[in-house]
Amino acid sequence: MSALELTPPAAKEEINAPELIAARAILARAAIDNVPSPCISVCRMSKLTDWCEGCYRTIDEIRQWNKSDDAAKRALWLQIEQRVAKSLP
Repeated sequence: MSALELTPPAAKEEINAPELIAARAILARAAIDNVPSPCISVCRMSKLTDWCEGCYRTIDEIRQWNKSDDAAKRALWLQIEQRVAKSLP
């Protein structure tokens, strides 16, 4: 069970998305197959970046996730990690 699943709904807005993404990225790198989704249930699109403020994916990337193979998912995880790093102060 993930940390987000254990978090009460009211507290989800207070979750630090970059920290959760970093933790999930570690899981994604370790996965041999069934690469985990970057979704952390903070589904809100940024008007500045066109990325979800929770998982740092575009709408098209979100739509394609379930159709993608594990190699494509890992490649997207690398992009997500780069986006998170650029977004930090």
